[in-house]
Amino acid sequence: MSNSITRNVSHQSDLAKMKSEADGSFKRQDSSFRSFIEKGSQFEPEKDRYHLYVSYACPWATRTLIVRKLKGLEDFIPVTVTSPRLSPNGWPFASVDPFPGAEADPLYNYEHIKDFYLSVAPDYSGRFTVPLLWDKKAKTIVNNESSEIIRMFNTAFNHLLPKEYAEVDLYPDSLKSKIDELNEWIYPNINNGVYRAGFATSQEAHSTAVKQLFEALDKVEGILAGDKKYIVGDQLTECDVRLWVTAVRFDPAYVGHFKCNIRDIRNGYPNINRWMKNLYWNKAAFKDSTNFEHIKNGYYWAQTINPTRIVPVGPIPVIEPL
Repeated sequence: MSNSITRNVSHQSDLAKMKSEADGSFKRQDSSFRSFIEKGSQFEPEKDRYHLYVSYACPWATRTLIVRKLKGLEDFIPVTVTSPRLSPNGWPFASVDPFPGAEADPLYNYEHIKDFYLSVAPDYSGRFTVPLLWDKKAKTIVNNESSEIIRMFNTAFNHLLPKEYAEVDLYPDSLKSKIDELNEWIYPNINNGVYRAGFATSQEAHSTAVKQLFEALDKVEGILAGDKKYIVGDQLTECDVRLWVTAVRFDPAYVGHFKCNIRDIRNGYPNINRWMKNLYWNKAAFKDSTNFEHIKNGYYWAQTINPTRIVPVGPIPVIEPL
């Protein structure tokens, strides 16, 4: 597949050209590709039909990596990791930025994630984001919204999986309403809240976002009181996955880079810290999906709010032992 697009699309990749609201607040664009893998649909569940593109730096992409491993989908859905050093051309593959741990595109030898978007929609005007779930058979994008990708990973392949993985359910019927209720405030105030604080272009917008962020963290700290291992009920759910990817980046990236420094996790939130460390050290899907060098470079090196591109040495340790 070739891509002859010559128009300037840097505003869709370059964070320096990202627009903010009139009051200086940051508003995230909705994802554009929202199809589902499901039986009887255009996108049938099949082994090795789909390919997942991610960056370890990106919390949204890491959600999909964690669920892919929890559900035993490694042999069903291959994955390729980009360089964390987001450029004006977007997420680069190792062929143009051979950062340790980055990989070349195995399908078409594309140089950047944007090449997939423009190959299927030459007039595409959204952002060139990861995760990106690609259909090798139809040569098109299935979905680029992480919250939907983890839902389809949770159920779409169950009839093809061994019993031990088919029975893993991160969005069980009995807990759906509670999970949805928590997602409604955890996403805007914590997951996206750190970005609202970091990309604000006015003091008022930043201060508002930071206040809402820490109020929400205080709320989570209360939920996890009493040595609770999981956020909802007594089992691992998507709620843990969705919040964890932000929590594990908090001290290495958000405290400094996004100026979310009222408290850090390790000293300010003992319950969240215990819950976060338990998942990292005791569940391989979380640890194996985390690369702190990619995370720190993805924020401090790649994002223009840190123009010197100096990547901090700490925190040490990057995550505490149990």
